[in-house]
Amino acid sequence: MNTAGNLKNPILTLTDLCIAFSHEGEEHVAVDHISFDLERGSTLGIVGESGSGKSITSLAIMGLVPKPNGKINTGSIIFHTPEGENIDLIKLPEKEIRHWRGKRIAMIFQEPMTSLNPAYRCGKQVMENILEHEKVTRNEARIRTLNLFREVLLPDPELAFNSYPHQISGGQKQRVMIAMALACNPEILIADEPTTALDVTVQKSILELLRTLQKKHTISLIFISHNLDVIAEIAANVLVMYKGQIVEKGPIEQIFNNPKHPYTKGLLACRPPHGKRPQRLKVIADFLDGAKNSNDTFLTQNERIQIHRKLYSSDPILKTEGINTVFITKRNLAGKPIKQYKAVTNVSFEVYPGETLGLVGESGCGKTTLGRTILRLIEPTSGNTIYNNIQVNNLKADDLRNLRKKLQIIFQDPYSSLNPRITVGEAIIEPMRIYNLHVNDRIRKSKVEELLNKVGLEASHYGRYPHEFSGGQRQRICIARALAVEPEFIICDESVSALDVSVQAQVLNLLNDLKKEFGLTYLFISHDLSVVRYMSDRLMVMKNGEIQELGDADEVYTNPQSEYTKLLLEAIPKGVILEK
Repeated sequence: MNTAGNLKNPILTLTDLCIAFSHEGEEHVAVDHISFDLERGSTLGIVGESGSGKSITSLAIMGLVPKPNGKINTGSIIFHTPEGENIDLIKLPEKEIRHWRGKRIAMIFQEPMTSLNPAYRCGKQVMENILEHEKVTRNEARIRTLNLFREVLLPDPELAFNSYPHQISGGQKQRVMIAMALACNPEILIADEPTTALDVTVQKSILELLRTLQKKHTISLIFISHNLDVIAEIAANVLVMYKGQIVEKGPIEQIFNNPKHPYTKGLLACRPPHGKRPQRLKVIADFLDGAKNSNDTFLTQNERIQIHRKLYSSDPILKTEGINTVFITKRNLAGKPIKQYKAVTNVSFEVYPGETLGLVGESGCGKTTLGRTILRLIEPTSGNTIYNNIQVNNLKADDLRNLRKKLQIIFQDPYSSLNPRITVGEAIIEPMRIYNLHVNDRIRKSKVEELLNKVGLEASHYGRYPHEFSGGQRQRICIARALAVEPEFIICDESVSALDVSVQAQVLNLLNDLKKEFGLTYLFISHDLSVVRYMSDRLMVMKNGEIQELGDADEVYTNPQSEYTKLLLEAIPKGVILEK
């Protein structure tokens, strides 16, 4: 689909761009003959899932297509200068493209922690960019860096300047990346998934910052995301990419109100809706397969009341009593603690058999620490966890290991949760051996293959390694591993936060299916209130290690009592209000 030539004053024109990668003698087309314009001073959104070609398109603009496997087969990327020149960036030699990259075209990458050098202080990294492109002294570069840190609203510019990346929060690291991108006053700024996996409040502040800077400096902005709701917060026009092609384009209101392509319809439908709770989330495959998806079913209030009566008529399966978790952050020379951090403070709650209790809060609020404290992966400072009348904190090592057969956890990052040196089949069969489940490895392997099928994978995947799977597939493997020991209670710790919205919908549906089939109970942890509300019977909101609010999920979502919950709800991207 060609959009070139439609704009009056383009700063960038891509025409017939085709990018391919070679692997073991075969060529894979990643970007398939796309064309579009970026209007000077405007914001263009590009949306699509991982593998759609959106990020590799941005890398091509920057002259960063990975070599030697990556190759631009056809096309042109024309930069229209204010002086009237039309420069084809593809044809520029490497030495000359460096002049454009960082100075006239800059990029904010998705993961700031991997984009920033951990061995250098943040201020020095921004200064290096200025010194590379500008004829200024080191002192002038330092002053400009501090001014940039103030402009991107870092709370303490001097502290951030002298900090290493690991010493500041994710949101602050992203602000440092934005400052670095703005350091040389670029005319085009590419933001590649700059808010993925950030808390909704941090995400909102980053989007507001980008909007403000774009207007102040008259920057032409390309904003890339897999989430149309986020795109709608910042861009007036959007391109939808699927399998390397532009399948739909237009004003954001048109895309939301009247999507034409099945893929766009799927992207819009797979996020949990804001005002209602379907029994099952739609997935993109439903639309691509030509299904009408008109038979949506929703739980009525009366049905939910009946479910809750059944849930809460029994005794709790798990409860915590005054849990406190304190970390010692500094000791004196004698080893005596002189500084500590209270991660969890006096937390008490109950979870009932068959329930999904949602736990939501920003990064650093203590929700992950609480989940790990329950399992004694982190030892509590005080308080107790009781599981089916068993005092968990009093258990000795052997008894605790036996109990963990019933209590499992699914971690946020599936790649770091799996050993890259062993096959996924061995990763799943290992806990079966530890707990001496089933008679022998032949039967265990058969059980693993059944579990792979249960989570939407294939028995043939048994012998493959983690790197051979996508992020969503790896999360399914981790779910299968958690199920391998036949647990009763599973803590899902940010288990879908970094997934594409369509893959996220598949995993959420899978978790609900498994819950019904195996009679599981979940503690579902996330910073995404929409996802937590969809998954949960009750919802618990956490801030600074303390519980702010606990109640029926729909009630908390529609009628929040704490100011903090209201703040979280206000920060959720609402997209475009659909026409009636």
